Amino acid sequence: MEMIFFDNVDKLGRIILTTVVVYVLIVMFTKISGKRSTSQLNNFDWIVTVMIGSLSASTILLKDIPIIEGMAAILSLYLLQFLVTKYASVSPQFSSFILSEPRIVFYQGQFLPDAMRDERLTRQEIECAMRSEGIHNFDEVEAVVFESDAKLTIIPKPSPSYSNNQEADDTVSETIAPLM
Repeated sequence: MEMIFFDNVDKLGRIILTTVVVYVLIVMFTKISGKRSTSQLNNFDWIVTVMIGSLSASTILLKDIPIIEGMAAILSLYLLQFLVTKYASVSPQFSSFILSEPRIVFYQGQFLPDAMRDERLTRQEIECAMRSEGIHNFDEVEAVVFESDAKLTIIPKPSPSYSNNQEADDTVSETIAPLM
């Protein structure tokens, strides 16, 4: 019970020094790895981020893990993430294997219950996303897409002046067409 608040100065010093070193190295690794490691996360990026956090905490708090070993594990994760995302950018098959596909969950005034159920989305979540975009009427929305990064994208209906000699209702957005 005597170690609840303080154990010893050496242990505290090690934790403080390790925290500073791990922090500086992770900031450097993140800067080198680019925007992807801190952008809107898809499932793959989220898993890597959680793993890096866990390895960082273990390196900081567990005296049996030297800084070099912890940083080697973290650097390996960043390298694997770089290689996987690089390959995914040139291979559509690999990309679709590791990333979730965007999915339409609302289209032309209709909620799509099967898509919503498969994605485990509620009507309230979709309505919240619409309100966040300043949309208060379902008739203003062409589609709502549940993106790979779990973000809801609202696509407003095109204005009548958008299309040449076509009714606005007949025009399908270029970004929606591949999802249909």
